[in-house]
Amino acid sequence: MPGLGFTLPHWLYWVGLIVFPIVAMILSRRPQPEQKRYTLPLAYMIAVTGGILGLHRFYLKSMWGVVFLPIFLFVLFANAQTQQARTVLSGYDNELRVAQRTLDREEGRVGDARANLAELQAGVDAAEEGSFARKSAERRLTRAQDTITKGEARLTDARSTLEEITPIQQKAADTRAFWDNAAGYAFYLILALLAVDLVLLPRLVRKANAGLPAHEEMSEAEKALAAAEIEDGPKEDRDYAQNWIDRLSLFCGEFVAYWAVIAVFVYYYEVLARYVFGSPTNWAHEAMYLMFGMQYLIAGAYAMLTESHVRVDIFYAPLSKPRKAWVDLLTSIFFFIFAGTLLVTSWIFAMDAIAVPSGNSVLSDWARGQIGLGEMLGSFGLNQWTDPNIRWGEISFNEWEVPLWPMKWVMVMGGLLLVLQGISKVSKDIREIARGN
Repeated sequence: MPGLGFTLPHWLYWVGLIVFPIVAMILSRRPQPEQKRYTLPLAYMIAVTGGILGLHRFYLKSMWGVVFLPIFLFVLFANAQTQQARTVLSGYDNELRVAQRTLDREEGRVGDARANLAELQAGVDAAEEGSFARKSAERRLTRAQDTITKGEARLTDARSTLEEITPIQQKAADTRAFWDNAAGYAFYLILALLAVDLVLLPRLVRKANAGLPAHEEMSEAEKALAAAEIEDGPKEDRDYAQNWIDRLSLFCGEFVAYWAVIAVFVYYYEVLARYVFGSPTNWAHEAMYLMFGMQYLIAGAYAMLTESHVRVDIFYAPLSKPRKAWVDLLTSIFFFIFAGTLLVTSWIFAMDAIAVPSGNSVLSDWARGQIGLGEMLGSFGLNQWTDPNIRWGEISFNEWEVPLWPMKWVMVMGGLLLVLQGISKVSKDIREIARGN
């Protein structure tokens, strides 16, 4: 079975977090057709990302996608058998290595002891009876005889182990190779079927669209009912925006919302890499929990604007709008204590992140106070971004070693957005109190 050795580059991770939401926001704002139709770009995207499961066939309402599922399940089963056989084979390999090392070690020791045996015996015979030299020579002779006796016993056990384990080890190796090849052939079969479908996709999309029912215009009564449902339904996000701060919070909330889509793709890749290719990544989990941490911080202002935070409304809900504004105005003191503390401490964290000794960029030198702001700006060039020998500040401690300072600066952004949204909320409460109705 082929393996995967892909490691997500750091630059691609951070660029993807910026570019993907922008593209998604542009696509979401395109005019939508009145009648939903199957599209070829989406079909190809599903085929590339989930084609080994036949998801592109299911998207086009083709039951031929079922053909992919048993083959994929067989790949998972074969990989499980390969893993089990690998564990068994590893145990046998360890036993054979120990036995071989015993042979290599004891054959030399026993051989040397046998070669010296006659000389040691002669030393015993030549020494005077009862003398210290005689006793010393007898001890050396006894140690040599013990070495021979124990060494021969170990050699016998080692040879017996080699003779017994070698055929079993070979059988285990054959079993592992069988299941590994079976998984590989099944996977290649899926790829062959997928390659055929990639060629057939344009025709399949046309066929699926041809099978759609004819579009029927809504009657006036249906349009009026839909308009009433929209009017009586929950407010849309844009209805909350009253100033530029609100619009900024809405934009940031929508921007980071699309990160959840990135998580779907990354965890899907991790599952395939781990269970299909037997190549678990060392970056997927860390990349996603860092991303979700940044999403939580950036979306705080959006949640505050749209009143999405959990709160107890037993006493607050029955109040009139001016009284609610008074309550919000009074409790905003506690909010600004929290938001201000978050902003200040995150600024300290962010500066510390780029000032750690592992950083060797001019920015890190400036953060440590080794150079001034003017010198830092004058020395900052393209090489600070492109030179692989230059590393900016704090990095993670695992094998991926992703830079952590961008996340620390996102904390600053999240704190600043919260403070700004708090100011917007206070201004709205003051206007509500002034209106008094």
